[in-house]
Amino acid sequence: MKPYHETEHGVLYCGDCLDVMKQFEDDSIDLTVTSPPYDNLRDYNGYTFDFENIAKELLRVTKPGGVIVWIVGDATVNGSETGTSFRQALHFKEIGFNIHDTMIYLKDGTPFPESNRYSQIFEYMFVLSKGKPKTFNPIKRKTTLKNIKKNPATQTCRKKDGSLSPMQYEMNKSEMIQYNVWQYGVGYMKSAKDKYIFQHPAIFPEQLAVDHILSWSNSKEIILDPFFGSGTVGAMAVRYGRRYIGIDISEEYCAIAAKRIDNELQQITISLES
Repeated sequence: MKPYHETEHGVLYCGDCLDVMKQFEDDSIDLTVTSPPYDNLRDYNGYTFDFENIAKELLRVTKPGGVIVWIVGDATVNGSETGTSFRQALHFKEIGFNIHDTMIYLKDGTPFPESNRYSQIFEYMFVLSKGKPKTFNPIKRKTTLKNIKKNPATQTCRKKDGSLSPMQYEMNKSEMIQYNVWQYGVGYMKSAKDKYIFQHPAIFPEQLAVDHILSWSNSKEIILDPFFGSGTVGAMAVRYGRRYIGIDISEEYCAIAAKRIDNELQQITISLES
């Protein structure tokens, strides 16, 4: 298939992701970060997707040690959540991926009010790996310890038989690996800073894409988003020195994504010249 838009950093295809991925070589993708059109929560111009066959292709094209970040939630139908997110994660496991981590994308925004349940403000981020992840560059957070001790501290942990065992750990670190619940501002002019991007109905925050790209990949590696949408993953891959492959079936959204990639490259050029 001929690319819709191509730069020195990557390529965007406008078409069905299943058809496009069939052209890829085996074991060719380092990292996939994507949010599919789950449960028809958005119209997406009427397009749907063939989940099981797409999962099969993702397994084929992902490199050994490669990772997929699959960002999904559940619709509420007849007063009950569908469970689509869990079924998809378990299907990935059944076909050969590991469920490396189940993360939470916590939305710092105003949720739709619920009448008989707590308001929904998160989505799942399933981190799926083809074998052991070959890359992990953990995001660190500052510790809140008021007095950093220079000697090992001792706590106890409960063993399988119920008995307690002493456990030592170092207390002289001012940073620790971030937890697996990540919070981001969402909504108009929060998820991104350019108005035209919001012509797409469901963008996720730029920083979310950045955090996963930096965590699970290295410079110049290939980042795939088979549901490219407004191009968040591609633009952030360019910003942080990775290569991207984007696929979207909607020409309207491909046009938004192509503009976003070009704008990102223009900003990099301006920065290098200044």
